Amino acid sequence: MDEIVAIVDEKNNIIDSLPRSVMRSQNLPHRACYILVFNSRNKIFVQKRTQSKDVYPGYYDIATGGVVLAGETYEESATRELAEEIGAINIPLLKRFDFFHQDSQCRVWGRVFSCIYDGKIVLQKEEVESGDYYTIEEIMKLKDIKSFTPDGLYVLSRYLDERADIS
Repeated sequence: MDEIVAIVDEKNNIIDSLPRSVMRSQNLPHRACYILVFNSRNKIFVQKRTQSKDVYPGYYDIATGGVVLAGETYEESATRELAEEIGAINIPLLKRFDFFHQDSQCRVWGRVFSCIYDGKIVLQKEEVESGDYYTIEEIMKLKDIKSFTPDGLYVLSRYLDERADIS
């Protein structure tokens, strides 16, 4: 089924709702949620995307999340994506920041959340091939030898920068 997604302008105002396939084929700006899922040992859940994903297939991603559907808020999307991708339900989310990312495959307005989750991980087999928790140090080493989504790497970098500003 082709999801209907929110299409936005350069200022992140919703201007249309179109099928996901149209958004991808025309590289239209859209919204997406990104959730940094930590466990209580301060490790981040990193997932490997399936080869069937429509963008960055087979890449590693430091964020759980996905496109915001038409009629959905960022928060509603994040709650839905957590449940779908890893089976995490009713998890309190902390809003972190909004950003714009653009590359040859994607133009997206993202909202980043974080949460703590120690429950059982149940992967959505259509979208997530595998996943595990890693320390930030392990992720920094892994990103040099594995393909990671560029928007996910941006999210991690900005999260680390903002965390350092607080210290």
